[in-house]
Amino acid sequence: MNISHQSIAFSPGRSPMTDRSSGSLRWKSAISTFRNLVRGTLLLGVLVASATARLSAQQKTPAVSDQYVKHEYRIPMRDGVKLFTAVYVPRDASSKKRYPILMLRTPYSVAPYGEDRYRRALGPNRHLQRSGYIFVYQDVRGCYMSEGTFVNMRPHIDVKKSPQDIDESSDTYDTIAWLLEHVPYHNGRVGMWGISYPGFYAAAGMIDAHPALKAVSPQAPIADWWYDDFHHHGAFFLPHAFHFLSRFGQMRPKPTTLSAPRFSYPTPDGYEFYMRLGPLANANTRYLRDRVPFWNEIVEHPNYDEFWQRRNLLPHLHRVAPAVLTVGGWFDAEDLYGPLQIYRTVEAKNPGIENQLVMGPWAHGGWARRGGDHLGNVDFDGKHSVFYQEWIETRFFEAHLKGDGHSGLPEAFVFETGRNRWRMFDTWPPRSAQKRLFYAGPNQSLTERVPPEEEAFDEFISDPDKPVPFTEVVALGMTREYMTDDQRFAARRPDVLVYQTPPLKAPLTLVGPIVADLWVSTSQGDADWIVKVIDVFPDDAKDHRFLTPGKRMAGYQMMVRSEVIRGRFRENPSQPKPFPPNQPTHVRLPLQDICHTFLPGHRLMIQIQSTWFPLVDRNPQKYVPNIYKARESDFVKATHRVYRGAKHATTFTFFELKE
Repeated sequence: MNISHQSIAFSPGRSPMTDRSSGSLRWKSAISTFRNLVRGTLLLGVLVASATARLSAQQKTPAVSDQYVKHEYRIPMRDGVKLFTAVYVPRDASSKKRYPILMLRTPYSVAPYGEDRYRRALGPNRHLQRSGYIFVYQDVRGCYMSEGTFVNMRPHIDVKKSPQDIDESSDTYDTIAWLLEHVPYHNGRVGMWGISYPGFYAAAGMIDAHPALKAVSPQAPIADWWYDDFHHHGAFFLPHAFHFLSRFGQMRPKPTTLSAPRFSYPTPDGYEFYMRLGPLANANTRYLRDRVPFWNEIVEHPNYDEFWQRRNLLPHLHRVAPAVLTVGGWFDAEDLYGPLQIYRTVEAKNPGIENQLVMGPWAHGGWARRGGDHLGNVDFDGKHSVFYQEWIETRFFEAHLKGDGHSGLPEAFVFETGRNRWRMFDTWPPRSAQKRLFYAGPNQSLTERVPPEEEAFDEFISDPDKPVPFTEVVALGMTREYMTDDQRFAARRPDVLVYQTPPLKAPLTLVGPIVADLWVSTSQGDADWIVKVIDVFPDDAKDHRFLTPGKRMAGYQMMVRSEVIRGRFRENPSQPKPFPPNQPTHVRLPLQDICHTFLPGHRLMIQIQSTWFPLVDRNPQKYVPNIYKARESDFVKATHRVYRGAKHATTFTFFELKE
């Protein structure tokens, strides 16, 4: 691919996306600009982001009640269950002025309830609210004011459905059909979007879609709960699952406008709270007390069995006709697997449709909720959420729901961290990326040379009573900043192994997936393995305004990517297998994609450890059939080894993109 760099100049007072002429957006020049840029690479710096931010700040959005009229309906599904739906129609809608429908389906409430009570804002962003749509918000079945029974990640029915067979695809279809028949002044086109769990509903709704559904944007969508949110390769993300399910997972005996009460933690220190908890079985007996059925389902299904497999949406993502814009954040602590895999699966199973990917410098949903200029201590040099909303998201929906269906957007629109710029590619990962292999070497080295020794290893003692913390911050939940946190605190622990390159002499741009091929052993029967990819800043790195007080960028160890695997699932997630004690064993750990440049003077570092607490629940290390039912006596120390000789070489596979 031709990788030329171009910049976009913005006029502070005018933008092709927001300038109006005779009530319509000026598409021709804007699309022409994007089509020219698709041939190369888009370079955006501080000037672009700040100009866009200034432009957006100058545009005031009218109050929702001034611009829209709200209606509430109970829409019947094919099985007779009625779903509560709020519809906001532009006040100037008429037979001469019609609008497309833009819909969000959610388990998190469409509040406020009552036709005289309005949301503060409508749609994915204020540009679309100003542009004018019929906005639809729906409580999914079994949630808040909708009838029926709620099922987490409701399994998709891939065969021909009977009149009583329902799933999220059929509920979406039935909702659209009803809206087209009963809500006036629409133009016959429908779009969907959603972030996180609503992203799953958007993705599920585009399967066997109603013909009027033209554009769908799953954003941070859940795809498979064995790799998203609560599990990572079988390892259990404890504070995220407990914090979420202790409230969301409570039973709802009848329709209600009220949310369940939040769990009251006895201490603000998450590390302390979960250590006091002891074995995971205590969570239900001490706190949840059978009020959260899905927690009990997790406990009863520790392996990737039929229960979890049926909740995997990816095998069903065929027969997708609408245009798809999948959005994710490189530092999404909850759903990074989902957007990458949904994009890949839709691309593979639905040739010919418009299928695009956006990955930016965001935490979970950050493109809609924050400026995108920094995360924790890392500065991204510009208001990238503003740019995304105006130049990507708005363009996508306007083109497909109001225009000719040609947005001019590239196949992949991704942010390159390290250099802090947007890149455009005609495939993801880029075709021109080349494999680059690194070895764990002697003296904490990370090298491209085959290890000189036949057999060598580094070892450490893993103690479940003193697990490695996942962050320096005292927190109860899974902090969004942990994905960019400084890892010096971990590197200094004796139970964390470190391998790093010398200072780089030239930029190293790594794109796409990462694979860690570990050769390891344990003196016990089980172990978790955590691999972290880290950008080590030089000693003369400059500080910036977003730094936590007392923190310095000199020597900062920025986590770029990390992942964990529960070792028992190294061969098959459905069939756990103990480690043979003290024998070298291969563990393959795929990490999620990156697009990051390690600048000259920086180092590429790998850290390997076996505890990551309380982010991941403690592995007893003594092999037990079900870790969630382990007893206190099952938690034992173990000696772990990471092998780095020629016979059993621990390697890390990256893909480099050269200029």
